[in-house]
Formats: sequence, C-alpha cells, structure tokens
Amino acid sequence: MPPIDFLSRGPCPFLPGFDLADATLPDLRLRVALSPGGHRLPVLLLHGHPQTHATWHAVAPRLRDLGHPVVAPDLRGYGDSERPDSAADHAPYAKRAMAADAIALMRAFGYARFAVVGHDRGGRVAHRLALDHPAAVDRLAVLDIAPTQTMYARTDRAFATRYFWWFFLIQPAPLPERMIGADPEAYLRHHLAGQSRTPGIPSEAMIREYLRCYQAPGSIHAICEDYRAAAGIDLDHDAADDAAGRRVTAPLLALWGARGTVGELYDVAATWRGKADRVEGHALPCGHLLQEEAPELVLNHLRPFLA
Repeated sequence: MPPIDFLSRGPCPFLPGFDLADATLPDLRLRVALSPGGHRLPVLLLHGHPQTHATWHAVAPRLRDLGHPVVAPDLRGYGDSERPDSAADHAPYAKRAMAADAIALMRAFGYARFAVVGHDRGGRVAHRLALDHPAAVDRLAVLDIAPTQTMYARTDRAFATRYFWWFFLIQPAPLPERMIGADPEAYLRHHLAGQSRTPGIPSEAMIREYLRCYQAPGSIHAICEDYRAAAGIDLDHDAADDAAGRRVTAPLLALWGARGTVGELYDVAATWRGKADRVEGHALPCGHLLQEEAPELVLNHLRPFLA
C-alpha cells in the first residue's frame, strides 16, 4: 500500500470535515482531500481545469453526509499534486496515466470498487478509468463534457472559437507557457469568467485558490501537457478502444450546463450513448461549472444514481 502522510486531522480549507493528505504513489505524490467514514458506495471526485479538489466544496460534504466515503484528489500536474516530467508523446499526462493514479489511490484507501464523478478534465480521466479498469468502476458520472474523440472529430468554427484553449494549449512548448506566464492572473480570470454563467461564481476565494495553484512552478507547463496528451496519445487510446469494440459498461450519468458550450453545441446524451451501454442524461440551468453554479441540482441527480 502506498504511504499516506496526513497533513491535517482538522477541516480542509475548502472541504470542512475532510482530512488533507499526501499519497505517495509509485511515481508521484498526490494531494488528496478525503472523508473515509461511511457505509455506502465510495465516491471518487475528479476536478477539471483550472480547478483543484476545492471545486467540490458544495458537493463533497453533502455526499459524505449521505454516508459515502469520499476521495477528492488534485490530478497530477494540478493543485498541490506533483508535476512529473513529461515526454515527447506526452504519455505522463495521458488520461491513462491519470486513471492509473486514481486506481492506485483508491486501492491505497482500501476501495476495490467505487463510483467516479468527474468534471471537465476529470470527466475525461473518469471515462478512461471506466474503460481501463471496468471491474473497479461501479458507476460513472461525467459533468459537462462530451467524449474527447467526438469533440475533436466534430470541430467547427463555433467550437474552436468558444474552446480556443483546446488549440492554443497544445501548441509546442514553450509558446503557450510563455504567453500565459506573462500574466497568469489575467488569463485565469478570463477563462473562468467565460466558463460560468452564474454571477459571483466562482467566488473570489475560489479564484484566489485556483490562481495560487496556477502560479506554482511548473503548473502551466503541466496543464499544457494535459491538453497536448488529449490531442494526441489520448486519441490514439480512444481509436484502439473503437477498433476493439470496447465501451463503458458501468451505468453512466451525464450532466451538463444548458447555457454552456457543451450543452449548446452537442446532443450530450447521444454522444455518450455512442461510448457507453447505459446512459442517463440531464441538462442543468447553468454554465460549465455545474458543481459550483448548481450544486443542489447536481446532488439531486447524484443521490439516486449513487444509491
């Protein structure tokens, strides 16, 4: 079992009642917020870009109160987790590598089978997790994404304009790193403002936390590597799944913001029916940041799904 170094036995700064820990996996260290008690199905919460585990501040405590053990890590390269060196094919930041982190982490806490809830990049990790480790994933919820392969294949002017960073961040290093690094706060605030459709969300406290992590040494490069992997090796893995007829067999819940890019440009549930056997889908009246803009509605759908 990988060693777990508990940093605090008091409340996490953004997840009251959760422990904060560093988990040392075979090739890196992950920062993790967790609440290990409970008698229901364990839940792994995976954040997106540019968030950290703190994005679950309105959802994770409620899941814990329902009796679910909850584990919410910072993905490799994000938050206070380590940022491993990359490679020419960007494999260290492939969703397959991040899914392997998740399996090792959950096994370290003694959870052989669990639910996964992933938002944005975390949803893409969750998708890969369900494909690579089907025996471990009891059920899967993806928040405000269509499959990566589908979104790239259907790229048009509307998508490229709204999600410009998908094509900016994948440019060869160090161009995007230097451009963002010139004023990371301006870039981050612009990005978050474009994602939310709810005034005041994210809160200033959340923005400052995301900015703290964004400005950490190596953070911007790691984020670019995540996107470079998505545009390359992740698509190769998806193509291999298609060739093998491999699909998600766990029940899949798709939630999306009706006022966000994904909800406006795609029939989200239909895109997931192309990848999974059992799909349930619902639009919520918000933008991209479902867990921060509409946490009660997210919980209303998660409760019966996880039960």
